Amino acid sequence: MNMDVAKTLRKVGFEKKLVEEIVQLGRLKKVKAQSTVISPGTKNDEIPIVLSGLLMVMTKDENGNELFLYNLEGGQTCAMSITCCLEGKKNAFYVMVEEDSVLWMVPMAYMDSWIQKYFSFRKFVFSSYQARFDELLAAVDSMAFMKMDERLYKYLLDKKQATGSYVIAKTHQQIANELNTSRVVISRLLKQLEREEKIEQKRNRIEIL
Repeated sequence: MNMDVAKTLRKVGFEKKLVEEIVQLGRLKKVKAQSTVISPGTKNDEIPIVLSGLLMVMTKDENGNELFLYNLEGGQTCAMSITCCLEGKKNAFYVMVEEDSVLWMVPMAYMDSWIQKYFSFRKFVFSSYQARFDELLAAVDSMAFMKMDERLYKYLLDKKQATGSYVIAKTHQQIANELNTSRVVISRLLKQLEREEKIEQKRNRIEIL
């Protein structure tokens, strides 16, 4: 397994010495779909690097309404968790497991020294911030300027790209929760997309055509 971890870290672009340190100091964590990796109101002393699988970063308002922010795939980490860890803040978001995933948990105690010592790690952190910022901006743009049917179809296409599969294993209610709307609206719009021959619906599954 350490060889697989090292291979993933080398693909990210880390120096050999940094890869050795991360492998030595980190730990493996396997998580099942629908479980929670990071919860709101908690503090973390580790950050996850995704080796395989798919995670979802979500936020929730005081009324319990959920909103999908962005996905985390292989070789990526959560920039928001880095910020919270470095500043000692409690998390204002949560990370759900979209599909069974394998993570490498890295101790926050070494973040500062790695940022100073290794150019590749500084680049990794800043690139993570930039990528997450771009995705958050796209999410804000879609909510502000796109109609719900456009948001829904974009959501499905984004899921296809993230998972590499044309089949989205989601219920109407799960999609509604992530897009912060009602199940009735999602069901109606999915039927519309089906009539337009953009998707085909099956039980708890949506296939993009």
